[in-house]
Amino acid sequence: MQSVACLWDEDADTTLGLPSYASAGAAGADLRANFPAAQREGVFLQAGARLLVPTGLRLALPEGCEAQVRPRSGLALRHGVTVLNSPGTIDADYRGAVSVILHNLGDEAFHIAHGARIAQLIIAPVMRASFALVSELEATPRGAGGFGSTGGI
Repeated sequence: MQSVACLWDEDADTTLGLPSYASAGAAGADLRANFPAAQREGVFLQAGARLLVPTGLRLALPEGCEAQVRPRSGLALRHGVTVLNSPGTIDADYRGAVSVILHNLGDEAFHIAHGARIAQLIIAPVMRASFALVSELEATPRGAGGFGSTGGI
């Protein structure tokens, strides 16, 4: 198990706790909305709107890892609320505030309560590559077939 160093932002509600896994087999740790004191009643995300929601945290990831911010399936199914740039990437050398871009694809406003679970955080290894210019690419049976080229829906 990797250790991730966490630091609370100055105005964060530390009683909400650090990201945590909801079950023994969960791949993602829940991130919570952690609004500054003046917004602790939460905010409404209007239909069609997007909002940068603070988590109150800063992270120091292990070298060779990234954190992926992904939507919560229950929010997407029940309310049409998702993470806009999914998955969002937090690089190992980033030390700024962790926030989540939520987008309301639903038909009505959605209340984001202070402390609500808004996204999942996945810690994953990163493989870096070197890029080399070549005169042609190795052929494959698929070739240049793209969108929908492998058949079916």
